[in-house]
Amino acid sequence: MNLSYRLYLIFAGLLLAALTACAPTSTRQGTGEYIDDTVITSRVKAAFAADPDVKAIEVQVDTFKGTVQLSGFVESPESAVRAAQIARAVPGVKEVRNAMVPKDTRR
Repeated sequence: MNLSYRLYLIFAGLLLAALTACAPTSTRQGTGEYIDDTVITSRVKAAFAADPDVKAIEVQVDTFKGTVQLSGFVESPESAVRAAQIARAVPGVKEVRNAMVPKDTRR
């Protein structure tokens, strides 16, 4: 084997390893999915900021593979329901998990 062929094999192996490391699994996002989820999170937060019934600063938004998780403390149960409705209306959202807690039920 000559040197250029060995270098070619090493380069091909490194390229294959890099591509495999970026591949998504059921518990890990790929690069494209991460970017998509970041865009969805930004859109949901912007929709909350535009709505007078939801205090955007009180709601935490996390997105994983199109599933939006809402958490935090809100003023009322109606605010929690409204936030979930707003999140469902955002393009790209596959599912909304609402884990928000109304402040009046907190001890």
